[in-house]
Amino acid sequence: MRILVDADACPVKDEVIQVAKSNQFEVIYFVDVNHELKNDYASIVVCDQGADSVDLALINQMTEKDIVISQDYGVATLAIGKGGYVLLPSGKELNKDNIDMHMFERHISREQRRKGKRGTKHKKRNSDDNVRFKESLESLIKRYSI
Repeated sequence: MRILVDADACPVKDEVIQVAKSNQFEVIYFVDVNHELKNDYASIVVCDQGADSVDLALINQMTEKDIVISQDYGVATLAIGKGGYVLLPSGKELNKDNIDMHMFERHISREQRRKGKRGTKHKKRNSDDNVRFKESLESLIKRYSI
């Protein structure tokens, strides 16, 4: 079991490392060439620039029971299909029971934006969000570790 992170715009990279170190998990960050990222603990995979290059590289390296951290519902869907566990940076777990609902909501939001309608504003992240994410990641690890 490893932790794979879609790290281009991930707000919880430090929290992932903290939890991974305390549980002795391997971490792999996936970024495109436009992002400079250094970390002494995590491996870093640099991908070509392109709309889905990071997503595809992450999914191609993912194996069953890996944990994927991503904000992308498409990546989440593929990871769940391969038998992985998915956490959003908010700490919400995506799984086979709720991914269809999230994909449908994404579709509705996209349709609304196409019609020129704006959605609700997202709240700015704060330290409580990071704590909630760490707790969720710890809980997921405890639940699924062998």
